[in-house]
Amino acid sequence: MASGDLRAELECSVCLNIYTDPVTLKCGHNFCRVCIDRVLDTQGGSGGYSCPECREEFPDRPALQKNMKLRNIAETFLSAHPDREESGVFCTYCVDSPVPAVRSCLHCEVSLCDKHLRVHKKSPEHILCDPTLSMESRKCSVHKEVLKYFCTNDGSCACMSCCMIGGHKGHKMESLDEASEKKKETLRNVLQKLLTKREETEERVQSLQEHRRKVEEEAAGDTERVTALFRDLRRRLEDLEKRILREISGRAERISISIRDLEIKKEELSRKIRHIEELCNMTDPLTVLQESDTGDLCDTEDGDNEDRERHEELLHDGGGLDVTGVLHTGLSDIITEVNVFYIQGAADILLDGNTANNDLQISEDRKTVSRSDRNQNHPEAPERFQDYSSQVLSSRSFSSGRHYWDVDVGGSDEWRVGMCYPSIERGGEESVIGYNKKSWGLDRDDDDDEYSVIHDSNKILLPTNLSGNRVRIYLDYEAGRISFYDLCDPIRHLHTFTIIFTEPLHAVLGVWRGCIEICGGRREMGELRPQSGDVR
Repeated sequence: MASGDLRAELECSVCLNIYTDPVTLKCGHNFCRVCIDRVLDTQGGSGGYSCPECREEFPDRPALQKNMKLRNIAETFLSAHPDREESGVFCTYCVDSPVPAVRSCLHCEVSLCDKHLRVHKKSPEHILCDPTLSMESRKCSVHKEVLKYFCTNDGSCACMSCCMIGGHKGHKMESLDEASEKKKETLRNVLQKLLTKREETEERVQSLQEHRRKVEEEAAGDTERVTALFRDLRRRLEDLEKRILREISGRAERISISIRDLEIKKEELSRKIRHIEELCNMTDPLTVLQESDTGDLCDTEDGDNEDRERHEELLHDGGGLDVTGVLHTGLSDIITEVNVFYIQGAADILLDGNTANNDLQISEDRKTVSRSDRNQNHPEAPERFQDYSSQVLSSRSFSSGRHYWDVDVGGSDEWRVGMCYPSIERGGEESVIGYNKKSWGLDRDDDDDEYSVIHDSNKILLPTNLSGNRVRIYLDYEAGRISFYDLCDPIRHLHTFTIIFTEPLHAVLGVWRGCIEICGGRREMGELRPQSGDVR
């Protein structure tokens, strides 16, 4: 079909322009959505609706069905047919000023504007085509006649003389238009397969990218923990540490390599798609048929099974690296006795506003507690701390397992942190952390500029002050241990209480000046060893 004929088929009968967002009526006729909406709006007042083209009537306003195929064809046609002024072919007879040609005559070997086309001879030997500068390529190199036929035996184009007396005599011949349409149909089938495969490839890339993000998060956590575990043994364990980190990061790297390969394949598929789309949009059958590399374009099965298998293998790759097993093997070759607590990650601690003293403000994220000079007038609640107990509990309690969390105390110079039973008093001296049998705390007293641990009113001064602004509280419920650590480099153990727990435990924070904050996420976790001098 010639370009002009195709354009006519793609024109809306209302606005006479190429379809924009085409929709279909029940009768099968197509219109621009805006155009048919405007027509139906006008008809609404007359009590009935009809198709502007065939006049078929509808009792109710007809539903408009999107015509996706027609929209794609219209958009493809517009992208492939720019204004003729940009073609670079001008009328041969307009010598005074260049006028864009609208057709070329292969018989006369001239290009014609609209004016000269009207007076041009219409006899059969005058073959008109789209404007072109390469007319010789459209003629037989032997007989110098216009190529009109396609030989299916030899797969080449031929003129009339080739068919009658030339090398194609007796062969099966087809018109160029007929042969071109058959090839285009094959290319369209290939194009559909390539589009489907590109979509599958894009989905694989997206799923692997999401999987890579998860793997990288796991790898980051493993790397952080492994690096911290070997901090004190770095000189002897450096080689082992590097090997483990390579194994951890290798999973994400393998996925990245697979994504890169799929991206390359995706680009190749896109290149083929663009090329086939260009061929399918060409109006000149000779150019389509003379394309030499369509065999390569039609090959759509290359490496598909291998890609699918690799994609499934990566997506169903198991959990993270077995760090514990690798560490056990490595450490057995280096040192025979080392007591290390390997903790997976910090517990998620949020403050319970219903327990906060009226002197305290709780942040929106429930991680920070601040001392205020003004009464906060919190709602009355039986679990709220009263009097001078400027304290707040965590909403979460622990009745089993090993857990830890970190507290940034840099914003206060008078604070106390620790753990307590939920049955702790809520008012009076018995409610203060450490001044009862139901709580265990680490304390900083600004008046004496000293640090201490306290339980059941028994205060033990620490020999040194904190080196940093963060402390770690570690709970091993089954072992009956509450430990405090100074998060310096390396991590320094401060004290461990050993008890038989009889109730669940809550984290508890007290602040008498400034603010303190529970740190979210994982932090460096070094080697944690029970120390001498622990309270039993």
